[in-house]
Amino acid sequence: MNRAVIVEAARSPVGRRDGALSSVHPVDLHAAVLGELMLRAGVDPIEVDDHIAGCVSQVGEQSLNEARNAWLAAGFPESVPSTTIDRQCGSSQQAIAFASQGIEAGAYDVVVASGVEHMTRVPMGSSRADAEEPLGDRLAERYVGTLVPQGISAELIAHRWDITRDQQDDFAFRSHLLAGNAQREGRLKAQLVPIDVTADGGEPRALDRDEGVRLEPDRERMRGLEPAFRNEAYDRLFPGQIDWTVTAANASQISDGAAAVLLASESRAIERGWPIRGRVVAHAVIGTDPILMLTGPIPATRRVLARAELALHDIDVLEINEAFASVVLAWKRELDVEDTWFEEHVNPNGGAIAIGHPLGASGARLFTDLVHELERRGGRYGLQVMCEGGGMANATVIERVAKDR
Repeated sequence: MNRAVIVEAARSPVGRRDGALSSVHPVDLHAAVLGELMLRAGVDPIEVDDHIAGCVSQVGEQSLNEARNAWLAAGFPESVPSTTIDRQCGSSQQAIAFASQGIEAGAYDVVVASGVEHMTRVPMGSSRADAEEPLGDRLAERYVGTLVPQGISAELIAHRWDITRDQQDDFAFRSHLLAGNAQREGRLKAQLVPIDVTADGGEPRALDRDEGVRLEPDRERMRGLEPAFRNEAYDRLFPGQIDWTVTAANASQISDGAAAVLLASESRAIERGWPIRGRVVAHAVIGTDPILMLTGPIPATRRVLARAELALHDIDVLEINEAFASVVLAWKRELDVEDTWFEEHVNPNGGAIAIGHPLGASGARLFTDLVHELERRGGRYGLQVMCEGGGMANATVIERVAKDR
């Protein structure tokens, strides 16, 4: 079997909704990251066999195979194809999985896997036409009245695992502190692609930091926020199962961003003399209850570790998407993760609560952070896991390539 190796990984700064990136078309944002990725890797784009990109809201400015549009906008060869995929929040992590699996199968030698989501210009839910019901009669009959928004799933998880509002807010505060420290110390600069932006009537400038990070988070202000999803209809639907603890403070931010990863067969990378940043060890994708929806990281973590023949304590850096604080805390409790290990290894640069969650880009964003943080720490194994809408999850294990191995 061919081994899939990581040649380069880069991402844009994550912009806040209606923030600095609002003036940048998603295709142009995506293209800027793709261009810088190939430049940093020193790889001619003509060598790429395919470009696979994740995007959730494939409508409007993100329609008509956005991946192909971004590839061409980057000025890359017309002969290289592209495809856009949707596995909800894990779309670009799935793109990475498809790319590496294609390499392992011998179908590809070089693949770019990427993702984009501009939630300012293409708001979440845009792909659902107002006059249409996407579920259909048969699915609605199977889950009569119980398919709910993700925020309600996060509430149900908090109740089932007895996770309090304070515990969720404490975790969110941790995310902001870690992201703020990483930003102050310049830890993320190596992975960021500055994006040229123009403020309202102002001078052009380069956005070179994650815009949503609060350098001085206010824990007391978090305490005062109202629940974000409170609705009496859900109290009636799930009597006694919702405590209304999820707020804007302990949920991920709505954001804009793009990220990309260049993968190759180990033999091609060695032949061309390309840098090898790491190897892809194992993937897992799993389906779970579509009502709770966000519990997939629990079985996905177990499955991917089994495939990699590793234990959790073999992992040096672990990135789990902070869609909601309750999701991560339920995962921590179910896997019996010790506090000290968690603090040292999990989301060491903060997560989506502090940085933001540009849906289709988040998988590649987490992967990029994983690659760079493993190198910074000199660690060996990294694990990435993400919950996904509809009750799914992706998990990936990578190994840093060190000169002494």
